[in-house]
Amino acid sequence: MTRKARLTLVALMVVCVLPVAASYFAFYVWQPSGRSNYGALVTPTLLPDGALATADGGQFAREDIKGFWTYVVVSPAACDESCRQALYFTRQVRTAQAKESPRVARVWLLSDDGAPDASLLAEHPELVVARADRQWLDQLDGTTVAQVWLADPRGNVMMRYPTELDPKGMVKDLARLLKYSQVG
Repeated sequence: MTRKARLTLVALMVVCVLPVAASYFAFYVWQPSGRSNYGALVTPTLLPDGALATADGGQFAREDIKGFWTYVVVSPAACDESCRQALYFTRQVRTAQAKESPRVARVWLLSDDGAPDASLLAEHPELVVARADRQWLDQLDGTTVAQVWLADPRGNVMMRYPTELDPKGMVKDLARLLKYSQVG
């Protein structure tokens, strides 16, 4: 066998064996996380029925957000730094969706009887502020710590975000949902 023939045979064997070896390496040694979303998926649960009183004297019900992907922030009216950050990030994530932003709504559910700061409300003109009742708080695990949930266009809460928010992860989650969603 000539030297050129041997090199051709070795090159052919490398080309055939390399993909198999790479697949074993990828499967057993370097395993991807298998997760592509930032927020934690939860069992979809329909938001409660019934109207809630809004900060401006109106009423808010689950029907008002049907057809929209909705960020729901649950926090006391005395909005601490994590609450302010949650409201800011949800506004920025909505804005980052550009032409898709009209498909996204934002709701702040107050978990107590306090009055929200007027200057804070002025910073968030399209934010719906409603006082949550016990049924809403029980369903959304209402506590004293600001929490961010995402509801689908049918009114089901389907994702919960960690307390330390990453706006880049939130943007990716929402962009992916808006891209593949036929509803909302």
